[in-house]
Amino acid sequence: MQTTWKGTISFGLVSIPVHLYSATQEHDVPLHQVHAKDGGRVRMKRYCEQEEKEVPYAEIAKGYESPDGRTVTLSDEDLADLPLPSKKIIDVLAFVDAGEIDPLMFSKAYYVGVADKAAAKPYALLRDALTDSGQIAVTKIALRSRESPAVLRVHDGTLVLQTCIWPDEVRPAAGIAPEEEVTVRPQELKMARSLMDTLSEDFDLSQLHDDYQQALQQVIEARLQGVEMPHEEEPGEAPDNVIDLMEALRSSLKEAKGGHRRGHAGPAAEPGEAAAEPGAAEEPAEKPAPRKRAAAAKPAGRSADGTGKAAAAKTTTARKSSAKTTAAKTTAAKKTAANTAATDATTAKKATTRKSAAPRKAS
Repeated sequence: MQTTWKGTISFGLVSIPVHLYSATQEHDVPLHQVHAKDGGRVRMKRYCEQEEKEVPYAEIAKGYESPDGRTVTLSDEDLADLPLPSKKIIDVLAFVDAGEIDPLMFSKAYYVGVADKAAAKPYALLRDALTDSGQIAVTKIALRSRESPAVLRVHDGTLVLQTCIWPDEVRPAAGIAPEEEVTVRPQELKMARSLMDTLSEDFDLSQLHDDYQQALQQVIEARLQGVEMPHEEEPGEAPDNVIDLMEALRSSLKEAKGGHRRGHAGPAAEPGEAAAEPGAAEEPAEKPAPRKRAAAAKPAGRSADGTGKAAAAKTTTARKSSAKTTAAKTTAAKKTAANTAATDATTAKKATTRKSAAPRKAS
């Protein structure tokens, strides 16, 4: 990254040798001037009115014309030798809250890097002090032949110097806003806040892109390939919603919710509208016709409503009944076997008794 400025940050007796690097870059399709008739390149020439001839860039200097018509010529050396302390020093004047500087004053931003290893410790000290306090440092700097106020702040762990315009360069806004008395109803304000919250859902600033640059590139590519250029549809007239502001807010809120809430449980109730009760089912548009028993065979194990609960209940009941029958049969069989065993035992006992009672033969 190319160095833009070299100097020192100074606050109190602490000095930090630093380099400035441009923190932003504008992406744009490079266009130049051509003759519309034949496409010939049109170039700007440096023409001296005094000598009536073109002069090289090396002979160009800056000049100032006084009210009485006299001209003062200033060379690059004259501008470089201006007696300005801010030429090489970024002198910290004060530390203030970020909200005290109107963003309207902000201009170009530069990353601040250390010039050598010795500057790492005071650099980190200033960075951490700004982070802990939540403040920014007010400074002045002479950059590109102009002195400007500037602020030092922290961005992603890096010091950033942001030049500003002078307070008296901000034009007054008197007479631009509506001067007549305007009454905003609480309902309108509430609806506007709800719309603001809805539009801010899942917003990611990094996803913004330059539509103009893309459209211009498409037109250039079409012209290079000799095909029909893309055209944007003619925009319709803007709706006149100044009179019925509440209806315009309500419609905007519904449209925003439709875009942001797709895939969610459902849109939230608008201000003033009652939310649906928990468990409340939506009324079907048309009741389904009753099915005939012989219409189509239902899959095994599924009930008429498709849940399968009735079939499961019948299967469970059948299993229980079969289990009871089997248990009863088993018990009856055990009782029969026990009775048979008891009868056999009784018969054997009687036979033994008879044998014992019979008379023995004489020897």
